[in-house]
Amino acid sequence: MAGRTPYGNPVPVSDLATKILDPVLRKRAGISIGLVQSWDEIAGPRLASHSRPEKIQWPRRMHEDDPFEPAVLVIACEGMAALHLQHETGEIINRVNAFLGFTAINRIRILQKPVIADKGRRKPALRPLTAAEKVKLSGTVGLVDDDGLRAALEKLGATIIGERKP
Repeated sequence: MAGRTPYGNPVPVSDLATKILDPVLRKRAGISIGLVQSWDEIAGPRLASHSRPEKIQWPRRMHEDDPFEPAVLVIACEGMAALHLQHETGEIINRVNAFLGFTAINRIRILQKPVIADKGRRKPALRPLTAAEKVKLSGTVGLVDDDGLRAALEKLGATIIGERKP
């Protein structure tokens, strides 16, 4: 009877975010969150770090009876990545269509603009420790026998104390 408790089973936050973001992305950009999340595998690590899928532009259909026409995938990329992307458009079209499960894309349009890569967050500037803080920290970790562990704990403690305001 899994899932029958009053609180339910724990669900990863990423699953909840996907359920919220996927309909918004489909409506605004005509693209699924799965394509954005799988872009590293589709484009390869060399191109994925400098590009991202922006939207899928579907052609307008005047009537319900009009035949299906594949869409245009708009990809934002930086500088020289545009040249690499242009050379690999055929391969990327095939990979995107394989990912989507049908011939959805027949062209790629390249949009050159800055792409924010995940460079991690910047390290905060640490203030120097006072003499009293250094003595307290060395006394706290002084009982540790292993030299490597003691040094690591001292460095961690200095970082934690250094982030605080005096």
